[in-house]
Amino acid sequence: MARTHAEWKALSGQITIEGRAFVDGQYVTAADGRTFDCINPATGDKLATISWAGTAEVEQAVAAARRVFESGKWSGLAPLARGRILKRFAALIRQHGDELALLETLDAGKPIGDTTTVDVPGAAYCVEWFAEAIDKIGGEVAPVDPKLVGLVSREAIGVVAAVVPWNFPILMASWKFGPALAAGNAVILKPSEKSPLTAIKLAALAKEAGMPDGVFQVLPGAGDVGQALAQHMDIDCIAFTGSTGVGKLIASYAAQSNLKRAWLELGGKSPNIVLADCPDIARAARTAAGAIFYNMGEMCTAGSRLLLHKDIKDAFLVEFKKAAAAYQPADPLDPATSMGAIVDRIQYDKVLGYIAKARE
Repeated sequence: MARTHAEWKALSGQITIEGRAFVDGQYVTAADGRTFDCINPATGDKLATISWAGTAEVEQAVAAARRVFESGKWSGLAPLARGRILKRFAALIRQHGDELALLETLDAGKPIGDTTTVDVPGAAYCVEWFAEAIDKIGGEVAPVDPKLVGLVSREAIGVVAAVVPWNFPILMASWKFGPALAAGNAVILKPSEKSPLTAIKLAALAKEAGMPDGVFQVLPGAGDVGQALAQHMDIDCIAFTGSTGVGKLIASYAAQSNLKRAWLELGGKSPNIVLADCPDIARAARTAAGAIFYNMGEMCTAGSRLLLHKDIKDAFLVEFKKAAAAYQPADPLDPATSMGAIVDRIQYDKVLGYIAKARE
């Protein structure tokens, strides 16, 4: 049964929040003692003190990942065995769904109605999908000269670092660690300093599911942690979702170090285009409103421009304003809320700056 606004508020006051890094199977504080505050963007209240991973934690995590990968404890498991563990991991994500959804809402300001129905279930589904695919996606024999044998095999690359953004913390993370773990890699996850809580919780669930120590590790912190991972000579691949500017840096760090493989998903907003023959203007307007206002507009696919044919412009804008009015900022813990809080003051001021620029 779905929880009420009052029930979510009560639960938010009872939840235990873990703020330490997860390295080689256990939670640890930063050796240099650095921390940062995790703030609830809806209230401004401090949620937790988070360990800011430093050079020592990066080195320990990479060494643990390399050790477990080379040991074959994960990469050498039979596909079905690895799949069973990942299915248990997905089941645990569902079992702790309310806790994870609440952490995501408190941490990132996302409406609880979204985190309970989109973000957390989507993450569990992603892990489960790749768990199911492990023993169903194989290699091939290439058609070559009869005197030759050409084989294509799919093998784990080794140690994978994943640097993920703050707008869909658990979901974006799952898109990276799900397939990487399924392939047999060891993963080091670096969540955004704006939204680290679900990643930290997931580490314990991965261990509970049966993953060997060192297979799934979490290093909270700011850009210096991501830079250290991108430059590390013993990391084989880095996956990043975020801004184009930081993506360029990640690519350069990868090139300057061991030429590690780099997967970059960078920002790229696009216009919504509505032509004169649009058969359902009201529906198109609702879709356009959702494209820019869903998730507080914090979307790399946000429809931040709207190009309308002049013949339908006036009628479309009437419907668009109606649809936009449904997105009213309110308490993210209220299941009826469609728009929560902007993730932090920096982003909030940036949004206001864009609005002011548009008015000018």
